[in-house]
Amino acid sequence: MAKLFKGLASAGAWSCFDEFNRIELEVLSVVAQQILAIQTAKTTEVTTFEFDGSLIPLKETCNVFITMNPGYVGRAELPDNLKALFRSVAMMVPDYAMIAEIRLYSTGFLNARAMAKKIVATYRLCSEQLSSQSHYDYGMRAVIAVLTAAAQLKQEYPEEKEEVLTLRAINDVNLPKFLAGDIQLFKWIINDLFPESSITPK
Repeated sequence: MAKLFKGLASAGAWSCFDEFNRIELEVLSVVAQQILAIQTAKTTEVTTFEFDGSLIPLKETCNVFITMNPGYVGRAELPDNLKALFRSVAMMVPDYAMIAEIRLYSTGFLNARAMAKKIVATYRLCSEQLSSQSHYDYGMRAVIAVLTAAAQLKQEYPEEKEEVLTLRAINDVNLPKFLAGDIQLFKWIINDLFPESSITPK
């Protein structure tokens, strides 16, 4: 980490550490001291400063940003000395349907809005009705996985009905990860959302 921070300070670059609180607590404390050293040097407006035993140049444009998911399992709480170095910014849940619609349009789907709503509805109903398992994911990553699969199917079968392609993508991405007890519930959800499709989950 020290080498990375040296490079950032010398180049005046920005960095964003995603899911920062996945780092072990002992390492976070060391990182806090390193970030504090850079911030202190910036506030004193020096052009060089000592960092990790070396005298390095400092460009005032350098900055460090972090993202974190404090509620997730396996995430550590930030130490107080590290919290003090950052300003919190609240984030909101993205509009999954809008993102899905745009992605589908960009890959050639003509009925993208309706298909996007069905994809998002599938995950919403799954999260409400299926069992709770640590490997089940109904968030943006899961939606993107379905959109990617749907785009590939659209390229392979351009003349196929879009509802069939969407259903096939949902099945291909989700069925392998569901437990046996949840598969029937998933089939019922799919049948409700895609009543006119002749494709059934494998």
